[in-house]
Amino acid sequence: MTQLLDAARDLRSTLDAEGAKAETAGSPMTDEAVRLCKEAGLYGTLVPKEVGGAELDAAGSLDVFTEIARADGSIGWVVMAGSTATAYFGSYCPDSFTDEMFAHGVPLVAGQFAPNGTAVPNGDRFHITGDYSFGSGLEHADWAGSGSFTAPTEGDPDYIFAVVPKSEIEVIGNWDVMGLRSTASYDYRIDSEVPADRTFSMFGFTRHRGGKQFDLGILYMTEIGHAGWALGVMRRAIDEATVIAKTKQRMTGKTGLAEDPRFQYDLAEAESLFRAGDLWIRNAFTKAEQAALRDDPDQGLVGEALQATAWFTQQSTEAIQKLYRHIGTSALRDGPFQRAFRDIHAGSQHAMVSPAHTFAFAESMLGAAPDRGVDC
Repeated sequence: MTQLLDAARDLRSTLDAEGAKAETAGSPMTDEAVRLCKEAGLYGTLVPKEVGGAELDAAGSLDVFTEIARADGSIGWVVMAGSTATAYFGSYCPDSFTDEMFAHGVPLVAGQFAPNGTAVPNGDRFHITGDYSFGSGLEHADWAGSGSFTAPTEGDPDYIFAVVPKSEIEVIGNWDVMGLRSTASYDYRIDSEVPADRTFSMFGFTRHRGGKQFDLGILYMTEIGHAGWALGVMRRAIDEATVIAKTKQRMTGKTGLAEDPRFQYDLAEAESLFRAGDLWIRNAFTKAEQAALRDDPDQGLVGEALQATAWFTQQSTEAIQKLYRHIGTSALRDGPFQRAFRDIHAGSQHAMVSPAHTFAFAESMLGAAPDRGVDC
């Protein structure tokens, strides 16, 4: 863990500059940023050791993803999404495919895994067709992912994940957005014959390699990246707001921003939210991980980790909005705070931090509640 985290910290100022460069140019994540993250091993944060990854535990992964997103939200998003997707296939696919996929080190995987496609069985293959969105990092990817429902010959359809070489997809584009601009999360189309060993079932997967934490499944592994990303963007926004406040004097203000009690209150509230969220997120993911290591994977604990992430992301969006209103035109112009402001709003729209997790968490609370309150 220390090696990857140190590498991410050493790259902070460089990734910040590369992120700003891509934003200014309106381009995807720069080739240099991709190269640096690959050479540092950051794309392998979650990937099983047996295929060349670091396979960090939950706490270590959160640290690394937080650090990268603190440098730049778009770079942090692409790296956490790529590491997560690559980890799926590194754990849940057989040797017959991973020997190919990881033959030259940890590859870059991008794509949307919502079940937007149809997979028609054809012997030992699936004919997968579908239109997908949000292929974050697709510009530099080696493989493109997909989610599909199988077209059943009998019984219920299965929900499968698959990857195809990027050369087999049609990249459509369509990424003119407010935040996470340089993730290049393009729309794309797949119409491909995919060997069955490049696929696995969302709910009926087999763990071929990697630790027991992979038994917790896709949602748990995915949400680690989203949690670290939100923590990193929130940390950067608070840091930038604090620096700006030291020299900011609004035209209509009677004091400097740093002396404004309203700003001081909202800044302290933002920092308190960060610290509380950081503690809950780490506690929730670690509890779920430890249960899996005891051979007792608990989806109720996974649900708490999902809720911690969703809650923190949505609350961070509101806290950053408050800081934005204090900072005024300094936040209106291009710069790190504006990037954090736009990126957190974009990230807050992702399905992995949607209210669905909150409703599910409430239902689990109600289901576990006794029929009467505590006797006094």
